[in-house]
Amino acid sequence: MAQGPKAKARKPFLMRASPGVMAAVEKLAAAELRSVNAQVEVLLREALTRRGLSTTEDGPATDDA
Repeated sequence: MAQGPKAKARKPFLMRASPGVMAAVEKLAAAELRSVNAQVEVLLREALTRRGLSTTEDGPATDDA
C-alpha cells in the first residue's frame, strides 16, 4: 500500500453477502480487470451517485488489494 501524504486512507470493514451476489461481483470484477474489493467500491459509488449523494474522493477506485 502507498505511504506518504498522498496515500488514500481506506477504512476496512467486513461484509456478508449471499454466494450468488458474490459470484456476480467476482464475474463483473474479472470482466472489468478489477479486484473484488475495487469492484465493490465502484458499485457503491455508482449507487450513491444514482441516489444523489457524492463521495469525498474523486475518480474511480484504485486496486490496492
